[in-house]
Amino acid sequence: MQLVINTYGTYVHVKDELFEIRVKKDGLEQKHHFASQKVTSILLSKGSAISTDAIILALKNNIDIVVFEYDGKPVGRFWHSKPGSTTRIRKTQLEASMDQRAVFWIKSWLSEKVANQLELLKRLKKNRSAKAEYIQEQADKIENMRKKIEEINSGKIDEIEASLRGYEGTAGRIYFQTVSSLLDKRYQFDGRSFRPAKDPFNAFLNYAYGILYSRVEKALIIAGIDPYLGFMHRDDYNTKSMVFDFIEPYRIIADEVIFKLFSAKKVNDKHCDKIAQGYSLNAEGKNLLVQHFFKFFDEDKFRYKNRNQTRGNALQLAAHNFANQLIKK
Repeated sequence: MQLVINTYGTYVHVKDELFEIRVKKDGLEQKHHFASQKVTSILLSKGSAISTDAIILALKNNIDIVVFEYDGKPVGRFWHSKPGSTTRIRKTQLEASMDQRAVFWIKSWLSEKVANQLELLKRLKKNRSAKAEYIQEQADKIENMRKKIEEINSGKIDEIEASLRGYEGTAGRIYFQTVSSLLDKRYQFDGRSFRPAKDPFNAFLNYAYGILYSRVEKALIIAGIDPYLGFMHRDDYNTKSMVFDFIEPYRIIADEVIFKLFSAKKVNDKHCDKIAQGYSLNAEGKNLLVQHFFKFFDEDKFRYKNRNQTRGNALQLAAHNFANQLIKK
């Protein structure tokens, strides 16, 4: 269970060895209680508070606590101080960042990201006969970019980074242009926009990516991977570069959740607030997104490695596989 605290003034503390969450609604204080054994993460939005007793109870039960900005961007986390794996993994990760192993993994992750985008468009095409030809034309362009990524077979990561970013970026622009065209006209958008989002779709997407960043970081930490030591997103001060690298194939999870919410007409004007230069997800919009995101991520199952897995489990398995491949285990 994920505890997502995004209501201003909410307070998390401990009572009778349970997490007690106090939240004010319509002038009245409500209290909710959760057993630590059933909680996997606590996500705290800016404007909420947590006691040191709650932090200690979380750490004792291997529950990570992630702190978010209002727009869903994670800014920090509480995590126990004991390393969960051998330091050999992180040493090898550093070595790999400077040789052909970095090229191999970046190509793999970007190629898988684009392949996932193609797979989603393929599924959307089945029920949209009027748009089928257009979707296929766009998919063919995206497939061409994926092939170009895979065809790069020489050079260090610094030498081919611009080409990789160019092909992946072009594929992404075509992909989001296609996704936009399949939405109701009032929600169609002109490409990706960040902070602030220029439209409701991107406001939802930015918040979902923020949640996904925290889950990817947790998976990497558990697997023994240094989230700051990236292969392509490299060496920027205080940047979780490996999180940005590793997340690429999994962005499709957020994409699919958000597209389903909009296409099923579950989103309306009450879920976003208009701000100075764009849109911001409000409490009602965040609640809608969180409910559907975690169901899709932690409850719904799909076929992975010849087994039915949740997407959360698949992400963790992939992180462990990456760590094991680095040390050739």
